[in-house]
Amino acid sequence: MADQPQIYELNNGTMVVKISNFGCTITSLSVPDKNGKLADVVLGFDTVEPYVQGAAPYFGCIVGRVANRIKNGKFTLNGTEYSVSINKPPNSLHGGFKGFDKRIWEVAEYKKGDNPSITFKYRSSDGEEGYPGDVSVTATYTLTSSTTMKLDMEAVPENKATPINLAQHTYWNLAGHNSGNILDHTIQIWGSDITPVDENTVPTGEIKPVKGTPFDFTAEKKVGLSIHEVGLGYDHNYVLSGGEEKSGLKRAAKLKDPSSSRVLNLWTNAPGVQFYTGNYVDGVVGKGGAVYNKHAGLCLETQGFPNAINQPNFPSVVVQPGSKYQHTMLFEFSVE
Repeated sequence: MADQPQIYELNNGTMVVKISNFGCTITSLSVPDKNGKLADVVLGFDTVEPYVQGAAPYFGCIVGRVANRIKNGKFTLNGTEYSVSINKPPNSLHGGFKGFDKRIWEVAEYKKGDNPSITFKYRSSDGEEGYPGDVSVTATYTLTSSTTMKLDMEAVPENKATPINLAQHTYWNLAGHNSGNILDHTIQIWGSDITPVDENTVPTGEIKPVKGTPFDFTAEKKVGLSIHEVGLGYDHNYVLSGGEEKSGLKRAAKLKDPSSSRVLNLWTNAPGVQFYTGNYVDGVVGKGGAVYNKHAGLCLETQGFPNAINQPNFPSVVVQPGSKYQHTMLFEFSVE
């Protein structure tokens, strides 16, 4: 039955991706290294049960209705004050106690072949976790070429204006999910500013240049080079300034693992990307008994800015009834 959590496979003969209807979760993604050897490069579990039981710190899922933090779980829209679930006191995080990542989505379409795809649908009801209005959501994962995956997320509010900000929360380790930490990966982020945060990890509203700080990844740099200077690690929203474009998407990041030569180029139409180095991952037992510790993987969550609903100078995340929220991510794998 499709109303049970299960795992579906997309396989084009080169890369293999496993995705669950529980939270639209990527549970496994295998791509070749420089010698053509496949490895699974995402943190996760072998079965759906640990996800359902809440063992995953948002491994691989789509988070919503609003990704990241909403300060004090409050916002005002069209003169009405809304209170949403405070699941990460004092703030609301990733949609609340039972966000989109903990819902069973309906499989609307599932295609095999050279460009296999799967489309998931979810209807978020008025008042769910405190959010206004009913919203119809779809997410489609497609293998668009031998080593490229595209994710298209769409959401349409049916009857009330609402904030919407969906993010894909996969933890990447291009050396293999069970290879240790990601501190030797190099990363380049196409963002010359971050949105600095207060003591509760909520943006202050400021937009701050990264130049001359440990947050500067405008040129390719080792993840671990200055990580000790930023507290627990990176967990910050970068303002994407684009540069090159590809079919309407701007470049967000380039991640590379020197040991396998695997590269991930990420493209998006979102205004920001949360760069998170798995600072809170602590002894999670994952696939094949692998133990995931701090920095076992890193996340590149393209998104609207955190707490944008309460920051008038941030790009708006409010979507009007009948309008469509559209968020596309392109994951291009290669070796170099």
